[in-house]
Amino acid sequence: MSGSTLAEAAWRLAFGSLPMEDGLALRESPDWRHFPGHDPDRYRHLISIAEIDAFLATDAAARPRISMADSSRKGSAAVPEEDYAFPDGGLDLPGLFACFDAGATLVVSQFNQMHAPLARFCRGLEQVYLHAVQANIYLTPPGAQGFRMHYDTHDVLVLQVEGEKAWRIWPGQPFPNPTRRTPWPGGIEPLAEAETITLRPGDALYVPRGVLHDAATQDGEPSLHVTIGFMEPSFAEVLRMAVDLLEESEPALRATFPTWRLADGPGALAALAQPLAAKLAEPAALDRVALALLDRLAADQPALLARGLFPKQPEAGTKLHLAPGVLHALVPEPSGEGASLRWAGAPLALTSQEAGWVARLADGATPAELGEDSLGFCRKLRRLGLLAEA
Repeated sequence: MSGSTLAEAAWRLAFGSLPMEDGLALRESPDWRHFPGHDPDRYRHLISIAEIDAFLATDAAARPRISMADSSRKGSAAVPEEDYAFPDGGLDLPGLFACFDAGATLVVSQFNQMHAPLARFCRGLEQVYLHAVQANIYLTPPGAQGFRMHYDTHDVLVLQVEGEKAWRIWPGQPFPNPTRRTPWPGGIEPLAEAETITLRPGDALYVPRGVLHDAATQDGEPSLHVTIGFMEPSFAEVLRMAVDLLEESEPALRATFPTWRLADGPGALAALAQPLAAKLAEPAALDRVALALLDRLAADQPALLARGLFPKQPEAGTKLHLAPGVLHALVPEPSGEGASLRWAGAPLALTSQEAGWVARLADGATPAELGEDSLGFCRKLRRLGLLAEA
């Protein structure tokens, strides 16, 4: 993958040779898809059982990041916290190992926030999709099953790292487009017969939200897989953000809601809401939401800056490029003069010349190539961790 961008490398690791256009269409479809692997070591650099063992020995391994599940339990498959953790959230390792030996699946949530290889992989996909991507780890003992039939409230991509796992997938969405705000309604029946597939090391499996599934290991060996969660916002979430942002500048949204007008009949509410609904659809309002979504993504995810405690300052002939792991957006000012560089830190107000330099640095350039006065600007971005040596 030499010479690839972080996004290109992550895409190939996730979806193989699938064209990006087809992959984006897949995210808009209710259909699941299996991506057979041709290399059993394909995902071994992302995580290993040895690395999970080392993590469990640290204070960072605690509730709620660590959880356990066992489908053989009566009632909920979630193992009670007191069986493997102390009241303060720290792990009770003897208890955890006893639960694991008895068949419980170990779950490490959002391990991309703790583990550099997963962080870089998720960041590459975030640069494609422009929403948060997380990585949960599932380690299941031989002959066991963590969760019963269920659906997820976001799309997932399962990467089989070690061992094998037999999956059952029920096509369709009996409860369409569930989100984190919509609880399991209960009594859900599959729409079709289950399709079965066995994931082997190097395989990947894409399962859209709302699609029922379960998975179990076979006797003889454990299974280690990474579930990549695509945490895109729903339309409802985006509209809630739009209302919150508009409230700051739109007096009509801050006006008293005249509940007494509801007595005027069934059409009263629609008449009251239509002018404000039109405000939400205005380009200016939606642009503010788009910018807020980009800001939230950069602020909430690991920064992955291209510097350590002692960054080497560039010279005029040093080839530089924008830090590959940093989420950033160059947003033109409405006036047409200059731009704002949005990233994990405070937004940077740029002149038109500086914005042009940033655009050229996306492909790599030296300060000498950028021209006079650019060296100080490049050194500033280097100190911020926004530039790396090519």
